[in-house]
Amino acid sequence: MEAKIIGNKIAKARKEANMSQAQLAQQLFISPQAVGKWERGESVPDIITMNRLAPILGVDLNYFSEHFLSAGTDAVAGKFAEEPPAAAKPENKHSWDMSMGNWVDADFSGLKHLHEKFSSSNMQRCKFIGADLSGLLLKGNHIVSCDFSEADISNSQFQHSHLDTNLFKECSLKAAEFSGSHIKSCNFSGADLTGVVFKSSSFQKNTMVDAVLNGTAFISSSVADLVFEGTLTDCAFDNCGFSRVTFQNSTLINTFFKCRSLKQLRFVDCQADRITYEFLKSGKADVRGITLLTA
Repeated sequence: MEAKIIGNKIAKARKEANMSQAQLAQQLFISPQAVGKWERGESVPDIITMNRLAPILGVDLNYFSEHFLSAGTDAVAGKFAEEPPAAAKPENKHSWDMSMGNWVDADFSGLKHLHEKFSSSNMQRCKFIGADLSGLLLKGNHIVSCDFSEADISNSQFQHSHLDTNLFKECSLKAAEFSGSHIKSCNFSGADLTGVVFKSSSFQKNTMVDAVLNGTAFISSSVADLVFEGTLTDCAFDNCGFSRVTFQNSTLINTFFKCRSLKQLRFVDCQADRITYEFLKSGKADVRGITLLTA
């Protein structure tokens, strides 16, 4: 039934584009018979083909999303995925593996149930605006100029990945973990970084305006060319290297600094509670720009 609904949508969009099955097949480098099978509901395209199909037909990927995602296609093998045990996963949340792909200018904005693994993939100029990416695993990825604004990326893992000039504005990264990764020139403005861990990573030239930093931890990481603003609560900087890092108009509460040297830190119009202030003093930080909070 689901395959038939998807087939009807493909046929409708194809006809509205004044395109024959043969013409569509030619652009997709497949046989006209394959297109015919889709439209008759005998098979469904995998998500990689769907991503190519949408712009050819002049529709957004969301045009197919409601039924396509629930159809349970396997994005790598192109086969129907097995239904997970009811106790293991909620209904309609299939686990797909979309690793080792080359995703360029793909638009997944607003899509739900995107629990795919994109490991070892090249991702450039892709859009995930408002998408549900919670619990995602990214390992060995090269992610450049992608837009994750307002997306849910909570409880996700970024392992040994390179992230450059990406937008994470107003997104939820709660309890996400970045390990062994290089994060540079990304915009985290307004992002919720509650419980996020940056471990053995490089964090450089990123924008942090109005980001929520609560229980956020930087462990054995390099932090450079960065300005922290706003309130930092229960955060930790453990065994980090700093270069040209400024805390400006910041309030630091119960924030832990345990690094070899804090001399590279600059504080401008900041406030801190007693425990944070003492951590900074013991690390020989210049605390002249910090006012001690009173109880």
